[in-house]
Amino acid sequence: MARERSLRLRTRVTLFFALIALFAGTLLIGVTYGFARSNLLDERQDSARTQAFENAAAAAEILDVDTEQIGIFFRDDLTTEPDGFAVLTSSGIDAIETRTDSDVDIDVSLDAFPTQLVEHVQAGGSGLQFADIDGKPYVTVGVHINRHDVGYFEAFPAETTDTTLTALITALGLGGIGTLVLATLFGFSTSRRLLRPLSRVADAAEEIAEGGLDTRLDSESDPDLDRLAGSFNGMADAVQARIEREARFASDVSHELRSPITALTAAVEVLDAKRDDIPERTQQALDIVVSQVRRFDSMVIDLLELSRIDAGATDLNVETLDVSDLTRRVAARFGASDVPISMAPDTPREIDVDKVRFERIVGNLIDNAQNHGGGATLIELGQPRSGLLRIAVEDAGPGVARSERDRIFERFARGSAARHRIGTGLGLALVVEHTNALGGDAWVEDRAEGGARFVVELPVRQDAR
Repeated sequence: MARERSLRLRTRVTLFFALIALFAGTLLIGVTYGFARSNLLDERQDSARTQAFENAAAAAEILDVDTEQIGIFFRDDLTTEPDGFAVLTSSGIDAIETRTDSDVDIDVSLDAFPTQLVEHVQAGGSGLQFADIDGKPYVTVGVHINRHDVGYFEAFPAETTDTTLTALITALGLGGIGTLVLATLFGFSTSRRLLRPLSRVADAAEEIAEGGLDTRLDSESDPDLDRLAGSFNGMADAVQARIEREARFASDVSHELRSPITALTAAVEVLDAKRDDIPERTQQALDIVVSQVRRFDSMVIDLLELSRIDAGATDLNVETLDVSDLTRRVAARFGASDVPISMAPDTPREIDVDKVRFERIVGNLIDNAQNHGGGATLIELGQPRSGLLRIAVEDAGPGVARSERDRIFERFARGSAARHRIGTGLGLALVVEHTNALGGDAWVEDRAEGGARFVVELPVRQDAR
Protein backbone atom coordinates (compact mmCIF):
# COMPACT_ATOMS: atom_id res chain seq x y z
CA MET A 1 0.00 0.00 0.00
CA ALA A 2 1.47 3.32 -1.08
CA ARG A 3 2.10 5.77 1.69
CA GLU A 4 0.07 8.95 1.38
CA ARG A 5 2.14 12.06 0.96
CA SER A 6 1.58 14.62 3.70
CA LEU A 7 2.19 18.34 3.67
CA ARG A 8 5.70 19.54 4.36
CA LEU A 9 6.42 20.58 7.94
CA ARG A 10 7.12 24.15 6.83
CA THR A 11 3.76 24.28 5.06
CA ARG A 12 1.97 22.88 8.10
CA VAL A 13 3.56 25.45 10.42
CA THR A 14 2.62 28.27 8.04
CA LEU A 15 -0.95 26.97 7.76
CA PHE A 16 -1.15 26.70 11.54
CA PHE A 17 -0.26 30.39 11.94
CA ALA A 18 -2.69 31.32 9.16
CA LEU A 19 -5.57 29.33 10.70
CA ILE A 20 -4.93 30.77 14.16
CA ALA A 21 -4.89 34.28 12.67
CA LEU A 22 -8.07 33.52 10.69
CA PHE A 23 -9.89 32.20 13.76
CA ALA A 24 -8.72 35.01 16.04
CA GLY A 25 -9.40 37.65 13.38
CA THR A 26 -12.89 36.33 12.66
CA LEU A 27 -13.70 36.21 16.36
CA LEU A 28 -12.31 39.71 16.94
CA ILE A 29 -14.17 41.13 13.93
CA GLY A 30 -17.42 39.52 15.07
CA VAL A 31 -17.09 40.77 18.65
CA THR A 32 -15.97 44.26 17.62
CA TYR A 33 -18.68 44.65 15.00
CA GLY A 34 -21.37 43.35 17.33
CA PHE A 35 -20.30 45.66 20.13
CA ALA A 36 -20.03 48.69 17.83
CA ARG A 37 -23.35 47.94 16.12
CA SER A 38 -25.12 47.56 19.45
CA ASN A 39 -23.69 50.83 20.74
CA LEU A 40 -24.49 52.76 17.57
CA LEU A 41 -28.03 51.46 17.39
CA ASP A 42 -28.64 52.09 21.08
CA GLU A 43 -27.28 55.60 20.71
CA ARG A 44 -29.47 56.18 17.65
CA GLN A 45 -32.55 54.86 19.43
CA ASP A 46 -31.90 57.00 22.52
CA SER A 47 -31.42 60.18 20.48
CA ALA A 48 -34.49 59.44 18.36
CA ARG A 49 -36.65 58.65 21.40
CA THR A 50 -35.46 61.78 23.23
CA GLN A 51 -36.12 64.09 20.30
CA ALA A 52 -39.50 62.52 19.52
CA PHE A 53 -40.69 62.88 23.11
CA GLU A 54 -39.47 66.51 23.22
CA ASN A 55 -41.31 67.32 19.99
CA ALA A 56 -44.42 65.52 21.25
CA ALA A 57 -44.28 67.51 24.48
CA ALA A 58 -43.95 70.76 22.50
CA ALA A 59 -46.95 69.79 20.35
CA ALA A 60 -48.97 68.99 23.50
CA GLU A 61 -48.19 72.42 24.95
CA ILE A 62 -49.41 74.10 21.73
CA LEU A 63 -52.58 72.01 21.84
CA ASP A 64 -53.08 73.06 25.48
CA VAL A 65 -53.03 76.74 24.51
CA ASP A 66 -54.69 76.83 21.11
CA THR A 67 -55.40 73.92 18.80
CA GLU A 68 -55.48 76.27 15.86
CA GLN A 69 -51.80 77.05 16.34
CA ILE A 70 -50.70 73.49 15.82
CA GLY A 71 -50.45 73.98 12.05
CA ILE A 72 -48.15 76.97 12.46
CA PHE A 73 -46.08 75.00 14.96
CA PHE A 74 -45.65 72.11 12.52
CA ARG A 75 -44.73 74.37 9.64
CA ASP A 76 -42.38 76.79 11.40
CA ASP A 77 -41.32 75.70 14.87
CA LEU A 78 -41.14 71.88 14.80
CA THR A 79 -37.57 70.70 14.37
CA THR A 80 -37.01 67.37 12.53
CA GLU A 81 -33.82 65.84 11.23
CA PRO A 82 -32.80 66.20 7.58
CA ASP A 83 -34.67 63.57 5.54
CA GLY A 84 -36.90 62.97 8.58
CA PHE A 85 -40.64 63.64 8.87
CA ALA A 86 -43.41 63.79 11.47
CA VAL A 87 -47.17 63.13 11.56
CA LEU A 88 -49.75 64.22 14.16
CA THR A 89 -52.95 62.12 14.19
CA SER A 90 -56.32 62.40 15.81
CA SER A 91 -57.94 59.73 17.93
CA GLY A 92 -59.46 58.37 14.76
CA ILE A 93 -55.96 57.95 13.32
CA ASP A 94 -56.50 60.71 10.82
CA ALA A 95 -53.53 62.93 10.04
CA ILE A 96 -53.95 66.37 11.53
CA GLU A 97 -50.61 67.82 10.51
CA THR A 98 -47.50 66.54 8.68
CA ARG A 99 -44.00 67.85 8.21
CA THR A 100 -40.98 66.69 6.21
CA ASP A 101 -37.44 68.03 5.83
CA SER A 102 -36.55 65.57 3.07
CA ASP A 103 -35.49 66.62 -0.41
CA VAL A 104 -36.76 63.26 -1.64
CA ASP A 105 -40.39 62.78 -2.49
CA ILE A 106 -41.63 60.70 0.47
CA ASP A 107 -45.23 59.75 1.16
CA VAL A 108 -45.57 61.69 4.44
CA SER A 109 -48.56 59.89 5.87
CA LEU A 110 -49.36 57.50 8.62
CA ASP A 111 -49.14 54.63 6.13
CA ALA A 112 -45.37 55.12 6.03
CA PHE A 113 -45.05 53.99 9.66
CA PRO A 114 -45.09 50.33 10.74
CA THR A 115 -48.60 49.02 11.38
CA GLN A 116 -47.59 47.44 14.68
CA LEU A 117 -46.28 50.78 15.97
CA VAL A 118 -49.43 52.63 14.85
CA GLU A 119 -51.70 50.11 16.59
CA HIS A 120 -49.63 50.32 19.75
CA VAL A 121 -49.89 54.13 19.86
CA GLN A 122 -53.60 53.93 19.03
CA ALA A 123 -54.02 51.72 22.09
CA GLY A 124 -52.50 54.46 24.25
CA GLY A 125 -48.85 53.43 24.33
CA SER A 126 -45.58 54.74 23.02
CA GLY A 127 -42.86 52.84 21.20
CA LEU A 128 -39.95 52.69 18.80
CA GLN A 129 -39.36 50.49 15.78
CA PHE A 130 -36.90 50.16 12.88
CA ALA A 131 -38.47 50.23 9.43
CA ASP A 132 -37.65 50.57 5.73
CA ILE A 133 -39.44 53.47 4.11
CA ASP A 134 -39.09 53.86 0.34
CA GLY A 135 -36.11 51.49 0.53
CA LYS A 136 -34.24 53.47 3.19
CA PRO A 137 -33.70 52.58 6.86
CA TYR A 138 -35.51 54.68 9.47
CA VAL A 139 -36.03 54.70 13.22
CA THR A 140 -39.73 55.36 13.81
CA VAL A 141 -41.05 56.60 17.15
CA GLY A 142 -44.70 56.87 18.19
CA VAL A 143 -45.93 58.85 21.25
CA HIS A 144 -49.52 58.93 22.51
CA ILE A 145 -50.52 62.33 23.96
CA ASN A 146 -53.14 61.23 26.47
CA ARG A 147 -54.72 64.57 27.41
CA HIS A 148 -55.61 65.33 23.80
CA ASP A 149 -55.98 61.69 22.66
CA VAL A 150 -53.70 62.23 19.65
CA GLY A 151 -50.65 60.39 18.40
CA TYR A 152 -47.36 61.92 17.45
CA PHE A 153 -45.19 59.93 15.00
CA GLU A 154 -41.70 60.87 13.83
CA ALA A 155 -39.27 59.08 11.47
CA PHE A 156 -35.52 59.48 11.91
CA PRO A 157 -33.20 58.47 9.03
CA ALA A 158 -30.82 55.65 10.03
CA GLU A 159 -28.86 55.59 6.77
CA THR A 160 -25.89 57.31 8.44
CA THR A 161 -25.77 54.55 11.02
CA ASP A 162 -25.89 51.89 8.30
CA THR A 163 -23.16 53.70 6.40
CA THR A 164 -21.04 53.85 9.55
CA LEU A 165 -21.57 50.13 10.19
CA THR A 166 -20.73 49.30 6.57
CA ALA A 167 -17.53 51.34 6.77
CA LEU A 168 -16.71 49.68 10.08
CA ILE A 169 -17.19 46.11 8.78
CA THR A 170 -15.19 47.00 5.65
CA ALA A 171 -12.34 48.38 7.75
CA LEU A 172 -12.46 45.36 10.05
CA GLY A 173 -12.49 43.00 7.06
CA LEU A 174 -9.52 44.70 5.44
CA GLY A 175 -7.71 44.68 8.77
CA GLY A 176 -8.50 41.00 9.18
CA ILE A 177 -7.16 40.21 5.70
CA GLY A 178 -4.03 42.23 6.41
CA THR A 179 -3.58 40.42 9.72
CA LEU A 180 -4.04 37.07 8.00
CA VAL A 181 -1.40 37.94 5.38
CA LEU A 182 1.03 39.19 8.03
CA ALA A 183 0.43 36.11 10.18
CA THR A 184 1.01 33.84 7.18
CA LEU A 185 4.25 35.63 6.33
CA PHE A 186 5.29 35.52 9.98
CA GLY A 187 4.50 31.81 10.12
CA PHE A 188 6.50 31.17 6.96
CA SER A 189 9.43 33.20 8.30
CA THR A 190 9.22 31.52 11.70
CA SER A 191 9.05 28.05 10.14
CA ARG A 192 12.15 28.84 8.09
CA ARG A 193 14.02 29.92 11.21
CA LEU A 194 12.80 26.90 13.15
CA LEU A 195 13.62 24.43 10.39
CA ARG A 196 16.94 25.98 9.36
CA PRO A 197 18.88 23.86 11.91
CA LEU A 198 17.13 20.74 10.59
CA SER A 199 18.08 21.76 7.06
CA ARG A 200 21.70 22.10 8.17
CA VAL A 201 21.49 18.62 9.73
CA ALA A 202 20.05 17.22 6.49
CA ASP A 203 22.74 18.93 4.40
CA ALA A 204 25.48 17.62 6.70
CA ALA A 205 24.01 14.11 6.56
CA GLU A 206 23.98 14.26 2.74
CA GLU A 207 27.62 15.40 2.69
CA ILE A 208 28.58 12.52 4.99
CA ALA A 209 26.64 10.09 2.78
CA GLU A 210 28.57 11.38 -0.24
CA GLY A 211 31.89 10.69 1.48
CA GLY A 212 32.59 13.86 3.43
CA LEU A 213 33.13 12.07 6.73
CA ASP A 214 34.74 15.12 8.36
CA THR A 215 31.54 17.22 7.97
CA ARG A 216 30.34 18.62 11.30
CA LEU A 217 27.70 21.07 12.56
CA ASP A 218 28.58 24.37 14.21
CA SER A 219 27.50 25.04 17.77
CA GLU A 220 24.10 26.72 18.27
CA SER A 221 23.22 29.50 20.70
CA ASP A 222 19.96 27.79 21.63
CA PRO A 223 20.55 25.03 24.24
CA ASP A 224 18.11 22.58 22.61
CA LEU A 225 19.55 23.10 19.14
CA ASP A 226 23.09 22.94 20.52
CA ARG A 227 22.25 19.56 22.01
CA LEU A 228 21.02 18.41 18.59
CA ALA A 229 24.23 19.63 16.94
CA GLY A 230 26.34 17.95 19.62
CA SER A 231 24.49 14.64 19.26
CA PHE A 232 24.83 14.77 15.49
CA ASN A 233 28.55 15.52 15.68
CA GLY A 234 29.01 12.69 18.18
CA MET A 235 27.23 10.31 15.83
CA ALA A 236 29.32 11.53 12.89
CA ASP A 237 32.52 11.01 14.91
CA ALA A 238 31.46 7.45 15.74
CA VAL A 239 30.54 6.69 12.13
CA GLN A 240 33.79 8.16 10.81
CA ALA A 241 35.86 6.25 13.38
CA ARG A 242 34.14 2.99 12.54
CA ILE A 243 34.46 3.42 8.78
CA GLU A 244 38.12 4.39 9.08
CA ARG A 245 38.75 1.48 11.41
CA GLU A 246 37.15 -0.95 8.98
CA ALA A 247 39.07 0.59 6.08
CA ARG A 248 42.34 0.27 7.99
CA PHE A 249 41.47 -3.29 8.86
CA ALA A 250 40.82 -4.20 5.22
CA SER A 251 43.99 -2.41 4.15
CA ASP A 252 46.08 -4.06 6.89
CA VAL A 253 44.71 -7.51 6.12
CA SER A 254 45.36 -7.02 2.42
CA HIS A 255 48.93 -5.90 3.08
CA GLU A 256 49.57 -8.79 5.46
CA LEU A 257 48.21 -11.27 2.95
CA ARG A 258 50.24 -9.86 0.08
CA SER A 259 53.55 -11.41 1.12
CA PRO A 260 52.34 -14.97 1.84
CA ILE A 261 50.17 -14.89 -1.27
CA THR A 262 53.15 -13.83 -3.38
CA ALA A 263 55.24 -16.66 -1.94
CA LEU A 264 52.39 -19.13 -2.38
CA THR A 265 51.84 -18.02 -5.97
CA ALA A 266 55.52 -18.45 -6.77
CA ALA A 267 55.53 -21.95 -5.24
CA VAL A 268 52.40 -22.94 -7.14
CA GLU A 269 53.87 -21.65 -10.40
CA VAL A 270 56.95 -23.80 -9.83
CA LEU A 271 54.77 -26.86 -9.25
CA ASP A 272 52.67 -26.01 -12.29
CA ALA A 273 55.82 -25.80 -14.41
CA LYS A 274 56.68 -29.38 -13.43
CA ARG A 275 53.14 -30.75 -13.77
CA ASP A 276 54.35 -33.40 -16.23
CA ASP A 277 56.38 -35.02 -13.43
CA ILE A 278 53.39 -35.64 -11.14
CA PRO A 279 50.47 -38.11 -11.42
CA GLU A 280 47.30 -37.13 -13.25
CA ARG A 281 45.14 -37.06 -10.09
CA THR A 282 47.67 -34.77 -8.49
CA GLN A 283 47.59 -32.56 -11.59
CA GLN A 284 43.83 -32.13 -11.15
CA ALA A 285 44.36 -31.06 -7.55
CA LEU A 286 47.19 -28.77 -8.69
CA ASP A 287 44.90 -27.11 -11.23
CA ILE A 288 42.38 -26.31 -8.48
CA VAL A 289 45.12 -24.93 -6.23
CA VAL A 290 46.59 -22.81 -9.05
CA SER A 291 43.21 -21.32 -10.01
CA GLN A 292 42.27 -20.55 -6.41
CA VAL A 293 45.67 -19.05 -5.56
CA ARG A 294 45.46 -16.82 -8.62
CA ARG A 295 41.89 -15.82 -7.68
CA PHE A 296 43.04 -15.10 -4.12
CA ASP A 297 45.96 -13.03 -5.41
CA SER A 298 43.61 -11.05 -7.67
CA MET A 299 41.23 -10.44 -4.75
CA VAL A 300 44.06 -9.16 -2.54
CA ILE A 301 45.22 -6.81 -5.30
CA ASP A 302 41.65 -5.51 -5.75
CA LEU A 303 41.24 -5.03 -1.99
CA LEU A 304 44.47 -3.06 -1.83
CA GLU A 305 43.29 -0.89 -4.69
CA LEU A 306 39.94 -0.26 -3.02
CA SER A 307 41.73 0.57 0.23
CA ARG A 308 43.83 3.18 -1.55
CA ILE A 309 40.69 4.65 -3.19
CA ASP A 310 38.87 4.80 0.15
CA ALA A 311 41.86 6.49 1.74
CA GLY A 312 42.07 9.01 -1.11
CA ALA A 313 45.60 7.93 -1.88
CA THR A 314 45.05 7.77 -5.65
CA ASP A 315 45.60 10.86 -7.79
CA LEU A 316 44.32 11.80 -11.21
CA ASN A 317 46.99 11.74 -13.90
CA VAL A 318 45.35 13.09 -17.03
CA GLU A 319 47.10 12.68 -20.37
CA THR A 320 46.15 12.82 -24.03
CA LEU A 321 45.55 9.31 -25.43
CA ASP A 322 44.27 7.61 -28.55
CA VAL A 323 41.10 6.05 -27.11
CA SER A 324 40.68 3.47 -29.91
CA ASP A 325 44.27 2.24 -29.72
CA LEU A 326 44.21 2.20 -25.90
CA THR A 327 40.97 0.19 -25.83
CA ARG A 328 42.40 -2.30 -28.33
CA ARG A 329 45.54 -2.81 -26.23
CA VAL A 330 43.50 -3.29 -23.05
CA ALA A 331 41.27 -5.83 -24.80
CA ALA A 332 44.32 -7.75 -26.00
CA ARG A 333 45.84 -7.77 -22.52
CA PHE A 334 42.64 -9.31 -21.12
CA GLY A 335 42.40 -11.98 -23.82
CA ALA A 336 39.75 -10.25 -25.91
CA SER A 337 41.85 -9.23 -28.92
CA ASP A 338 39.32 -10.78 -31.30
CA VAL A 339 36.37 -8.83 -29.87
CA PRO A 340 35.26 -6.17 -32.37
CA ILE A 341 35.57 -2.54 -31.29
CA SER A 342 32.88 -0.26 -32.70
CA MET A 343 33.53 3.47 -32.74
CA ALA A 344 30.57 5.74 -33.43
CA PRO A 345 30.98 8.48 -36.05
CA ASP A 346 32.20 11.85 -34.78
CA THR A 347 33.74 10.22 -31.71
CA PRO A 348 37.11 11.93 -31.10
CA ARG A 349 40.07 9.56 -31.29
CA GLU A 350 42.19 11.54 -28.85
CA ILE A 351 40.91 12.44 -25.40
CA ASP A 352 42.38 13.70 -22.13
CA VAL A 353 41.84 11.00 -19.51
CA ASP A 354 43.57 9.15 -16.66
CA LYS A 355 45.17 6.17 -18.44
CA VAL A 356 45.40 3.87 -15.41
CA ARG A 357 41.78 4.38 -14.41
CA PHE A 358 40.59 4.02 -18.00
CA GLU A 359 42.47 0.73 -18.34
CA ARG A 360 41.03 -0.56 -15.06
CA ILE A 361 37.48 0.36 -16.12
CA VAL A 362 37.67 -1.25 -19.57
CA GLY A 363 39.72 -4.24 -18.34
CA ASN A 364 37.32 -5.03 -15.49
CA LEU A 365 34.32 -4.80 -17.81
CA ILE A 366 35.96 -7.24 -20.23
CA ASP A 367 36.99 -9.52 -17.37
CA ASN A 368 33.44 -9.43 -15.99
CA ALA A 369 32.06 -10.41 -19.40
CA GLN A 370 34.50 -13.33 -19.61
CA ASN A 371 33.72 -14.58 -16.09
CA HIS A 372 29.94 -14.19 -16.13
CA GLY A 373 28.77 -13.59 -19.68
CA GLY A 374 30.68 -16.13 -21.74
CA GLY A 375 33.03 -13.46 -23.05
CA ALA A 376 32.61 -10.00 -24.54
CA THR A 377 30.88 -9.85 -27.92
CA LEU A 378 31.34 -6.15 -28.67
CA ILE A 379 33.09 -3.09 -27.29
CA GLU A 380 31.51 0.22 -28.27
CA LEU A 381 32.98 3.71 -28.06
CA GLY A 382 30.70 6.68 -28.62
CA GLN A 383 29.95 10.28 -27.79
CA PRO A 384 26.34 10.73 -26.60
CA ARG A 385 26.97 14.47 -26.36
CA SER A 386 29.89 16.85 -26.37
CA GLY A 387 32.31 16.35 -23.50
CA LEU A 388 31.24 12.77 -22.76
CA LEU A 389 32.78 9.46 -23.75
CA ARG A 390 30.61 6.34 -23.60
CA ILE A 391 32.16 2.90 -23.23
CA ALA A 392 29.90 -0.15 -23.56
CA VAL A 393 30.89 -3.82 -23.26
CA GLU A 394 28.31 -6.38 -24.37
CA ASP A 395 28.11 -10.10 -23.70
CA ALA A 396 25.74 -12.92 -24.64
CA GLY A 397 25.38 -14.33 -21.13
CA PRO A 398 22.28 -14.71 -18.95
CA GLY A 399 22.07 -10.95 -18.32
CA VAL A 400 21.30 -9.17 -15.07
CA ALA A 401 17.86 -9.16 -13.47
CA ARG A 402 16.31 -5.70 -13.07
CA SER A 403 16.07 -6.13 -9.31
CA GLU A 404 19.86 -6.68 -9.14
CA ARG A 405 21.08 -3.91 -11.44
CA ASP A 406 21.92 -1.48 -8.63
CA ARG A 407 23.31 -4.07 -6.21
CA ILE A 408 25.54 -5.68 -8.84
CA PHE A 409 28.04 -2.81 -8.52
CA GLU A 410 28.45 -3.27 -4.76
CA ARG A 411 31.52 -4.93 -3.30
CA PHE A 412 31.40 -8.74 -3.25
CA ALA A 413 27.95 -8.62 -4.80
CA ARG A 414 27.03 -11.24 -7.39
CA GLY A 415 23.98 -11.60 -9.53
CA SER A 416 21.83 -14.69 -9.18
CA ALA A 417 23.07 -15.92 -12.56
CA ALA A 418 26.74 -15.69 -11.45
CA ARG A 419 26.57 -17.23 -7.98
CA HIS A 420 28.65 -20.27 -8.90
CA ARG A 421 31.03 -18.64 -11.35
CA ILE A 422 34.59 -17.48 -10.80
CA GLY A 423 35.60 -13.95 -9.91
CA THR A 424 36.28 -11.94 -6.80
CA GLY A 425 33.08 -9.88 -6.72
CA LEU A 426 35.17 -6.68 -6.72
CA GLY A 427 35.62 -5.97 -10.43
CA LEU A 428 32.42 -4.00 -10.97
CA ALA A 429 32.89 -2.23 -7.63
CA LEU A 430 36.25 -0.99 -8.90
CA VAL A 431 34.60 0.11 -12.14
CA VAL A 432 32.16 2.28 -10.18
CA GLU A 433 34.85 3.67 -7.88
CA HIS A 434 37.12 4.71 -10.78
CA THR A 435 34.13 6.03 -12.75
CA ASN A 436 32.98 8.14 -9.81
CA ALA A 437 36.52 9.43 -9.30
CA LEU A 438 36.47 10.64 -12.91
CA GLY A 439 33.05 12.25 -12.45
CA GLY A 440 31.19 9.71 -14.58
CA ASP A 441 28.40 7.19 -14.23
CA ALA A 442 28.04 3.43 -14.74
CA TRP A 443 25.02 1.17 -15.22
CA VAL A 444 23.91 -2.09 -16.82
CA GLU A 445 21.11 -2.67 -19.30
CA ASP A 446 19.78 -5.42 -21.53
CA ARG A 447 21.55 -6.29 -24.76
CA ALA A 448 19.21 -6.18 -27.77
CA GLU A 449 20.10 -9.74 -28.82
CA GLY A 450 20.08 -11.07 -25.26
CA GLY A 451 22.69 -10.79 -22.54
CA ALA A 452 24.01 -7.77 -20.68
CA ARG A 453 25.37 -4.41 -21.78
CA PHE A 454 27.57 -2.62 -19.23
CA VAL A 455 27.84 1.11 -19.95
CA VAL A 456 30.21 3.75 -18.55
CA GLU A 457 30.05 7.46 -19.37
CA LEU A 458 33.07 9.64 -18.59
CA PRO A 459 33.45 13.42 -18.88
CA VAL A 460 36.54 14.07 -20.98
CA ARG A 461 38.39 16.87 -22.68
CA GLN A 462 38.79 16.04 -26.30
CA ASP A 463 40.96 16.92 -29.26
CA ALA A 464 39.25 15.72 -32.42
CA ARG A 465 41.71 14.96 -35.21
